[in-house]
Amino acid sequence: MNSHAKGSAALYGLMIGFLGLAGAFLVAPWGQHVPAPPNAPTPPEFTNTATVRVSAAELFRTEGDTSGFACYSCHVAEKPPTVHMDAEGVIKLPEAHQDIVIAHGKKGRNDHCFNCHDPKNLEQLRVRDSEPIPFTESSKLCGSCHGPTLRDWEKGAHGRLNGFWDTTRGKATRTDCTSCHDPHSPAFPPIKPGPRPNPLHPTSTAPHTAANESH
Repeated sequence: MNSHAKGSAALYGLMIGFLGLAGAFLVAPWGQHVPAPPNAPTPPEFTNTATVRVSAAELFRTEGDTSGFACYSCHVAEKPPTVHMDAEGVIKLPEAHQDIVIAHGKKGRNDHCFNCHDPKNLEQLRVRDSEPIPFTESSKLCGSCHGPTLRDWEKGAHGRLNGFWDTTRGKATRTDCTSCHDPHSPAFPPIKPGPRPNPLHPTSTAPHTAANESH
């Protein structure tokens, strides 16, 4: 057999092989395609763009209800409150503050009111050996201990950055730390993941069995 005949035979062999493979895909002897189960509707908490809580800073900026921060409506300015502890060193909150859960730091090492609140002026915050901080700038207080997280927050890698990455196109605004974290108990509880995305080709392969054919 000359080279031309050999080439023709090989070409015909490839054609027959491809036709057989195409027929196999059509018949699908190894299984059949059935529709994939539809995704469950996405819960609204995964599409809600609001933060999980409203910070004191946001309330002050938007002139919201800040009556809860009017400390001297109950306290006396000339008499700073005393922080009481039990025998095990756990803070004992007064009745008016029983709704607060204090769990800031491991083993209660930061569970003291005056680590963050200024005892000389309860309506502002403080950093040790530094100037007082107003509630509208509370993220500065958070950053005094959480330096790497503050750096990531300033760059937009942590927290919630709204607006434009390219600030030549528009303003970028950062939400406050306490728009997500409760300052008294900042750890986030486990978050259930959202549903999977819809597949581009919504089919799955199921074994080709007599049970499938009966449906």
